[in-house]
Formats: sequence, C-alpha cells, structure tokens
Amino acid sequence: MKHIAIFASGNGSNAENIINFFAGKASATVSCVLTNNADAPVAGKARRAGVPCLAFDRKAFDDGTQICRFLDLHRADYVVLAGFLWLVPGYLTDRFEGRIVNIHPALLPKFGGRGMYGMHVHRAVIEAGEKRSGITVHEVSRRYDEGRIICSVECAVMPDDTPESLAERIHGLEHKWFPTIIENEIEKLAAAE
Repeated sequence: MKHIAIFASGNGSNAENIINFFAGKASATVSCVLTNNADAPVAGKARRAGVPCLAFDRKAFDDGTQICRFLDLHRADYVVLAGFLWLVPGYLTDRFEGRIVNIHPALLPKFGGRGMYGMHVHRAVIEAGEKRSGITVHEVSRRYDEGRIICSVECAVMPDDTPESLAERIHGLEHKWFPTIIENEIEKLAAAE
C-alpha cells in the first residue's frame, strides 16, 4: 500500500475528498496532511478524519528537517498538493521526483505561474475571452506549474460566467477527477516497481 501526504493551505475540500476517496482502498491511503496555515480548515478536516496533520511556518518549510521527519514518520511515498500555494523547494521535488503532483484550476500552460491561483486564474481566463477552461494535473518541479502535464479535463467558459461561477464549475471537476487521476498514477508507479 502506498502512503499519500497531502499539502494544503486553505479550506481543504480537495484534501477531504482525497482522504474519503482512498479510505478503505487497498492501493493507497492518505497517511498525513501538512499545512502552512495552522488556522486553515484543512487541519480540522484532517483531524476529524483521523489523519495526522502538521502545521508549519516558512522557516520550517525552507529548512525541511521537520517536514522530512513528519513525512518519514508517516511513510509518505507520494505527495499531493491540494490547494497548496507555496513554491515547493528542491529537497521535496528531488526526494519525490515523479511522485509529487499538483492540480491547477486552468488549462496549462496558459494561466499558470506565480500568482495564478484561485480567483486570479478564473478572472484571467474570462478577461482573455477564453472559450474553454478546466483543470490540469501535473508533476511538481522547482518552478510554478511547469512540471510534466499528466492530465487535463476541460469545461466550457459560458458567455455570462463570472469568476465565481467558473470557479464553481472548475471545483466540481477537481472533486470528480483529481482522486481518480492520483489513483491511476499510483497504480502506474506500483506496476513499474
């Protein structure tokens, strides 16, 4: 069984969805959650689900010692970013090369990079007059949103869309597809071992 570590910064609905998806599965389980915001709702959601959670600050994240100990303690062999907003440092991208993924709320390579998250992305998509948006699941590299694209799922941008209405539709895609895409990637890794 593979052990998934989730990094999240905010509400944690994607993290909670992933925890619930893998509950009782033989292939993988969410063994821990890490957050850079001790007050974020994701911490409470993880604890209510019985998943250990570590809150850390910028200094601990940059240093990496506490993070790596926690990941080792919970035998993490796959990392998922689910609404985690900080750039991931090299000690994590190197350690989990090919085993660390992120979900982006637009179709990469457009509308990616530093500062492109949440409503900023949806606003940019609408202002650019795009007819399609969606989600992109990609490997994490040392640069924002530049890792190998694993999968994209599209949806229409409606003429009357607001950033909020587009965000709601994108969020539905995230909940529907992200856990399945993670499971598929983990199964591929297991088959290659």
